[in-house]
Amino acid sequence: MKIKKKVNCPFFQKILDGDKNFELRLADWQCQIGDILVLKEYDAIKKKYTGRELEKEITYLLKTKDLKFLIEAEIKKYGYEIIGFKNE
Repeated sequence: MKIKKKVNCPFFQKILDGDKNFELRLADWQCQIGDILVLKEYDAIKKKYTGRELEKEITYLLKTKDLKFLIEAEIKKYGYEIIGFKNE
């Protein structure tokens, strides 16, 4: 399945350059290993998409409710996930 998610500019560029091969996301949506993330670059200052996109296959998925740096109520409700990408 293809899943579209926005990624802020500096993180998008790190993924594009191959320096970042994971995502930490609030687990308020469903994904599984083998799904394709369509990462859409988002400029948070201009509050709009840039038009650049990347597709990454999910090769690793960790779901937990144990981290404390996200909003606590949302962690309790959804947990969070760390998503690994396949580098090409």
